Amino acid sequence: MKLATFNVNGIKTRLSQLLDWLHKEAPDVVCLQELKALDGMFPQAALKEAGYSALWKGQRSWNGVAILAKGDEAPLEIRRELPGDPRDEQSRYLEAAVDGIVVACLYLPNGNPQPGPKFDYKLAWFQRLQAHALGLYSSGHPVVLAGDFNVIPTDLDVYKPASWKRDALMQPETREAYAGLLAQGWIDSLRYLHPDDRIYTFWDYFRQHWQRNAGLRIDHILLNAELAPRLKSAGVDSWVRGQEHASDHAPVWVELGTPKAAAKRPARQRAAK
Repeated sequence: MKLATFNVNGIKTRLSQLLDWLHKEAPDVVCLQELKALDGMFPQAALKEAGYSALWKGQRSWNGVAILAKGDEAPLEIRRELPGDPRDEQSRYLEAAVDGIVVACLYLPNGNPQPGPKFDYKLAWFQRLQAHALGLYSSGHPVVLAGDFNVIPTDLDVYKPASWKRDALMQPETREAYAGLLAQGWIDSLRYLHPDDRIYTFWDYFRQHWQRNAGLRIDHILLNAELAPRLKSAGVDSWVRGQEHASDHAPVWVELGTPKAAAKRPARQRAAK
């Protein structure tokens, strides 16, 4: 199985880029973020024609998440919101079962400007995610948390740390919250397989950041203990960022083997025990 996450930054305006990527890379499961569209504007028919069924939760002008699955069988919905705050109406979380895997698609709040209410909301959302993720991790099912986490985990994940030291994505509280997730046992797939490489998933539209490869790694795919042994490879389809009118993110993907083909944990994970 090839599973990917992609912040499309507006599914209506970038549908052609999304369809082109689906055609060329053919992922089996896709988590999308930042749809920026109401439910009725989701391009279900176009995605169906491309070979994908979908589950989605939209919102006008911003946010919005979706899970795509190759074939006619749509993802089986588990929940449409992150538990912990019934007053939260932002469309940032979607959870479904796909081919025996629990897929949690998330779009974590940006948190800027900080300090302030937006940063407080980011940290509160992160706390709710940690609480729910702990239950998912220990559920006994293979689980993946995939999406735009709006977290720069370490200085290796940013082209110039000094330029982002005041940003909400790199605050100590933000990094500590992400580290708290990993402390539950989740594997950060891309960093796990490429521990020393500078790999970026986001390049903003300013100061020729894409052309200069001045990027950030903020889109992550986390696997629990039941799924981590199936991890074969991981990467970024950075060519998507170079398209005309592209999203400022590029898709991140993992290749997962079958359960029978992965009776043992990855060698590096065994060595760390």
